[in-house]
Amino acid sequence: MARITYIEHNGTKHVVDVPTGLTVMEGARDNGIPGIEADCGGACACSTCHVYVDAAWIDRLPPKEEMEEDMLDFAYEPDPVLSRLTCQLRVSDELDGLVVTMPEKQL
Repeated sequence: MARITYIEHNGTKHVVDVPTGLTVMEGARDNGIPGIEADCGGACACSTCHVYVDAAWIDRLPPKEEMEEDMLDFAYEPDPVLSRLTCQLRVSDELDGLVVTMPEKQL
């Protein structure tokens, strides 16, 4: 299990424990966290689970695969370094303490 902090665009923080094996997107969905829409249900077919990962975590995450890079082109104001799709981040004990911030809106 990993404790993940989701920060809404307005600064509201949600700290939740997400079971190992789920994705960061599923953790937000299952806990009713606003700002992550996940329209495709986690198939990496949209960009509505886009977040900005705290800079301290960038090098601790698996690299983006080509499909995720392609979908981020459709995200609202993607950052070339900090933007990730939460459906592509599988929760493990190593993600304990992860902090992500939602963009102003999802496209």
